[in-house]
Order: sequence, then C-alpha cells, then structure tokens
Amino acid sequence: MGKIIEFLVRTDVWLGTIVVVLVPVLSALLFHKLKELRRQTNMRPKQHFIPSSIVLSEKLTSNVKSIKAIVGDSSDIIFRQFKLGNDNRSCSIVHIDGLVDTQQLQQAILHPLLHGKQTKTKLNLFKSQSIKDYLLNHTIEVSDIKVTKEIDKVVRQLLSGSVLLLVDGLDEALLLSVKKWVSRSVEEPISESLVRGPRMGFIENLRDNTAILRRMTTDPNLTFKDFDVGERTKKQLTIAYIRDIANEELLTEVTRRIEDLDIDHVAESGYIEQLIEDNYFSIFPQVQSTERPDRVMAAILEGRVAIMLDGTPYVLIAPATFSIMLQSPEDYYERWIPMSLIRVLRYVAALLSVFLPSFYIAFVSFHQGLIPTDLALAIAGTRVGVPFPTIIEALLMEVSIELLREAGLRLPKPVGQTVGLVGALIIGEAAVQAGLVSPIMVIVVSATAISSFVSPQYNAGIALRSLRFLSMFSAALLGLYGISLFFVALCIHAVKLKSFGLPYVTPGTLYSKEDWKDFFLRLPLFTMRKRPAEYFPKDQVRMRKK
Repeated sequence: MGKIIEFLVRTDVWLGTIVVVLVPVLSALLFHKLKELRRQTNMRPKQHFIPSSIVLSEKLTSNVKSIKAIVGDSSDIIFRQFKLGNDNRSCSIVHIDGLVDTQQLQQAILHPLLHGKQTKTKLNLFKSQSIKDYLLNHTIEVSDIKVTKEIDKVVRQLLSGSVLLLVDGLDEALLLSVKKWVSRSVEEPISESLVRGPRMGFIENLRDNTAILRRMTTDPNLTFKDFDVGERTKKQLTIAYIRDIANEELLTEVTRRIEDLDIDHVAESGYIEQLIEDNYFSIFPQVQSTERPDRVMAAILEGRVAIMLDGTPYVLIAPATFSIMLQSPEDYYERWIPMSLIRVLRYVAALLSVFLPSFYIAFVSFHQGLIPTDLALAIAGTRVGVPFPTIIEALLMEVSIELLREAGLRLPKPVGQTVGLVGALIIGEAAVQAGLVSPIMVIVVSATAISSFVSPQYNAGIALRSLRFLSMFSAALLGLYGISLFFVALCIHAVKLKSFGLPYVTPGTLYSKEDWKDFFLRLPLFTMRKRPAEYFPKDQVRMRKK
C-alpha cells in the first residue's frame, strides 16, 4: 500500500513538472503562430470586389449596363428612365427601394427633372459641363449632392441609400442624398442604467448618433472624421474628437489601426474593438464600449477618441484603463463623498468577485489553522456528508450560477428574471438538502455573484468572472501560495499591458499626482481643474480659477 501511495505521489510530481514545463512552451508556440498569422494577414493585398479601374462614359446605355453588371438583377434596385424636361435628353435614376425617401425623391428630383424650370442658360448638347451646371444650379432641389465618375464610388453610394442620376452626354454621375430608413427612437440604455443622468442612449443610425453628440456641445472644435471599413460590405465608421484637446499622436495611431483593417464585413463595433486592441491574448478589455452619449462626451473632452460605427449603438472609446472600467457617469452627478465611498466599494467588489471563492478553498483545504476555532468548527459542521472536495463543490455552484446568468440574458425579459431568481433559489436549496454542497459555499458563491454585478461595464465584469476560475484552480493547487502567485502574475500582466500606448494601470503608475484625484476616490470637482495628464491633451486646463 505504501509503495502505491509513493508511486502516486511521484506520479503527481512528474505530472506537475510536465504541466509546468509544457504550458509555457505551448503558450509561446501558440503566441508565435498567431503573431505570424497576423503578420501574414497584414501583408495580404486588399481585394476590390467592385472594379475600381472602370469609369463612366458619356453614353447612358453603357453606364446603365455597367451598373447592372455589378449589382446584378436584384428586385429592390429600381432603374427609372425618362427624358429631361427642357432638353429631351435621356436620363436614368437608380435607387434602392426602402432606403430612400420616396416623397422627397418625387418632389425634389423627379418633378424638377421632368418639368424642368426654364433657364436663360443655353445648353450645349456636346459639352457635359453645360449639362452638369444646368442640373446642379437650376433643376435639382437637393442640398447634399456628390459628383463622381468612378464606378466603385457610384455603386458604394447607391448601396448606401443614395439616388444615382445618370444623364446621356454626361460622363459623371450625380449622387443625391435623400436617404430614409427605419430606425428605432432614442431610448435609455439597457446595459448602463443610472439613477441620475440623461435618459438617452445611442441608436443604430450613425448620423443620429453624431447629431446627439453635436447637441451636447457647441464647441466648434468637435470634429468627425469618416472612414469606410469592410471590403465587401462597406460600412461607415466615424471617429470623434476635440481638435484642440486630443493628442496628435493618439489620433494618428487610431487612424492607422482603422485604415489597416482588412475584413470583408464588420457586423458590430466589437469586431473593431478586437482588431485594433494592443494585446489580443489579454483577458482585459483594452477599448471601452458604451451606449451613453454623456460618457462619450466626457471622454473626448478629456482628450480621448470615440469610434462610432454605423449599425450599432455601442461606441468605442480609446484609450482605456482598468480604473475607467470601474467608473460610472453618475460618479460626477452626485456629491463627492458618497460617490467616493461607492467607488471604493466597486474596487472591493472587484476583488471579491475574483478572489472570494479561492480564499474559501485555500483556507478550508490547506490552511485550516488560520481560521478562528469557532468558525472552523462551524464550517466543518456544515461540510459533514458533502462527498466532494472544496474545489469541485465550488465549481458546481459557480458553473450553475453562470448557466443561470446566461439563461436569464437569452430568454425573453419577463421570463428571464424569473428563471434567474427562482433557479438560483431552487438549485441552491436543493443542492444543500441533497448534501452535494455546504450552506456556507452557497453563501460564498452568492456573495461572489452579487459582487460581480457591481461593475458598471459589462465586458469588464466578464473578465473578472473568467479570472475567478483561474484563481480557484490556483487555490486548489497551492492554497494561499497559489493565490499569491496568481495575483503577482496578474499584476505583472496588467503592468505590461497597454492601450494605444497608455499603461493599463494608469494612473496607478504615479505619472501625475493630479490624476489620483479621480482614481480610488472622486474628489470635489473644483479640485480637478486639469484634464488627465495620462492622455497628454493639448489644452490641459478644463476649469479656470475665478
């Protein structure tokens, strides 16, 4: 029997040694392989799915044929051919049904073209400049008009909702913006609810979102810069910043990363977030995402950059730090003393959500002598009859909580809340009655779950929940020593991590003592006269002394 035990002990030692050696080696190989794939992706030439070399000609039939060859025979693309009123010249308008305002199309485009206004300007049938001048200055009643002869730009604008006007004898296309599509009304964000603050959030329409930001400030330096992302399905992306505040190096870096994107389709801003982050192996979010316009406006007034994508209400803010993930706009709407206490409570809750189950596992499994006698006896009494080790017991409860959380999110809202609450009560009570887990484990897991709900940012909460399982395994292997090693490794990773060149633990790096006024505590507003120095803003002062 002794030899068998000795063999098992030696086997565990050898297995542990193999794991300790192999895991870093395999991780390094995986990291190298992914880095190589990323390098090859960046070197791949971009594909153009619309011919960029083709330009429009003066023949209307040839232009219409070229466009039909690209967009195909789609039932929602309307081709309308007619004669220009004053000149009896063949024209054609092309638009997508459902993306344009049909009433404005009839009144501001078709009616003036069919019943053209009389003009003293005599049209030259052989000069396209004369035709374009007549249409732009005397006929079309649309304010937003673009002129181009490149077929790829023409098709992109058509598929984005513009009306395309082609005229026989004119080697350019007129792109008329009378866009109109179904969009939801401005509502309060569901994922970031506040007790006090503006009751509106972003929606899926990019121009409505930029208008919301424009309404929040009359600063003429608020600037929007547009990009097209996605090789197949071009989507409009806009970065927002204050021109005389944002650092030029930050703007250059954000612009470079966006322009380097090479992907067919960007479904949501989460794609952008993952493709422009510094370290894709990190569990921490390195770009902040939000639905709240007040949070975005506060960020760009500090010197950060907002990234807005058409089709999603989630706006990205770069750079981001860990402390920002535990801050809420409501921190600045209430008085500083209670909000400072709440902010400290968030930090405590973040630590509890990661380390509370692991400390319980370490004390019960390895360090019973550190527990007060009365408490140790109480814990031992509750664990009588429990057939599983502490780590298995904790995993059963934690996995159950995560399953209930996901079920509550995916089910319809009225049903989801009931399932989450009732499921937690029933499973917890049934597990205790069946002797599978101890009552104190239910208390620990419940306190951990409540602590994880305190995080104002959903993606930050996911990261903390994932770290909890790693902390539990560390505690099950080496007790408090394992937790200490895990905490040191976590701190090393956080210190090395950067977001657009900014250290992730800023302002904990003690770069500027002024930034500590809005770190663990939120000091009075009149003391925070300068913008955070960590973003290197051009204009450092945001509040002047009287």
